[in-house]
Amino acid sequence: MHYITIFGSARTKANDKYYKAAYELAKNLAKQGYGVITGGSSGIMEAANKGAFEAGGKSIGINIKLPHEQITNQYCTLVKISNKLSERKLLLIEQSCAFIIMPGGFGTLDEAFEVLVLACTELKKAKIIFYGREFWAKLVEFMREVLLARGMINELDFSSFALLDSSDEVLEYLRSNS
Repeated sequence: MHYITIFGSARTKANDKYYKAAYELAKNLAKQGYGVITGGSSGIMEAANKGAFEAGGKSIGINIKLPHEQITNQYCTLVKISNKLSERKLLLIEQSCAFIIMPGGFGTLDEAFEVLVLACTELKKAKIIFYGREFWAKLVEFMREVLLARGMINELDFSSFALLDSSDEVLEYLRSNS
């Protein structure tokens, strides 16, 4: 089975468009035979686990013991608990053939940059998708206007990820880049 990790905010509410998008996306991924891995908590993670679970797919949560936010959601068919953020990140990354980065905060950015570094240094061959062009546009603009302009990254690094806006786009990207 191929696994896809979905990163995103634990604070996203169920009525948010990105919560709904994560649910639909994970549901469609599970219907295509992919297992879904998340951080196993609330928000985007819960939405993705719920979508995969309700589609009858494998829905894995890699959670961590924190003093707040990290209650494991009820939609995980398998739960692993980590004591360290670095260990958790490794577990989220090592089995996956693709990463979908939904809107999120510092934790999501940390995970996103981890997989970008692995892809750009060719330590991990995987597809990376930033979901939500509007949400991620300023970050990509910063990468181009500051990092690329100063020679801190190169143009080829931009080929390591895609900016997509729908479940259909994601599925097509995965099909055409497998």
